[in-house]
Amino acid sequence: MLGRVENLFHFWWLIFPLAGMVGGGVRAVAAANERRAERRLERYRIKQQTKIAVAEAAGRSQTNEIKNRRELTRVIKKHGETDARWLEYEIDVAKLLDFPLMTDMRNPLTIEFHKARRRADLLRPDNANDLDGDREAQLEYRDAVHDYVTSFDVAEAEAIRLRRSTFSSEDQQRIARAQNLLRLAEDDGATPQERQNAYTRARAELEGILALPAATRASIERKLAGELEA
Repeated sequence: MLGRVENLFHFWWLIFPLAGMVGGGVRAVAAANERRAERRLERYRIKQQTKIAVAEAAGRSQTNEIKNRRELTRVIKKHGETDARWLEYEIDVAKLLDFPLMTDMRNPLTIEFHKARRRADLLRPDNANDLDGDREAQLEYRDAVHDYVTSFDVAEAEAIRLRRSTFSSEDQQRIARAQNLLRLAEDDGATPQERQNAYTRARAELEGILALPAATRASIERKLAGELEA
């Protein structure tokens, strides 16, 4: 027993290197554990940041969608208001013939207005929700309505400024006669035959000068048909 102790005593100098190795191993394990803990924290942080970013993006998207829908609702309303302004000409024959440039398809401004109106009508959605998520379609419709409103304003201003002055003296007289005849065609106090004859003569007066809008003709003809059937 004493011999073994003496042998071990001879190797006392190994205690320090071994202690160092053991200490180094413990520190390495601790460092590895610390790195794993840091990586877990980093992964957790990244996941949380991702969740926050996704939530913020969804919030921005929802906010933008609401904003776009409100904008589109205003555009649809403006479209309707401009349609109503044009309808005043279609249903009021006297006004239409006071400002005949609004239907004179020889005039570039009139042509531009009617082209813009048809394009806006073609792109009009039934409601603002129909174009949700389709920003390209929203912008296309918005721009089409802007062109429609602008071209209508320009054409109307020019029609009011010029009235019938762009027509020859003879054509102005024919337009005036047609206007009086159309008033008779819409006069409930006239007989059905008088109204029908007045409408036929009015169209003859306007032949080659102006074409009444389809809605205007349809409105007058419905009234005449009702009178004749009665």
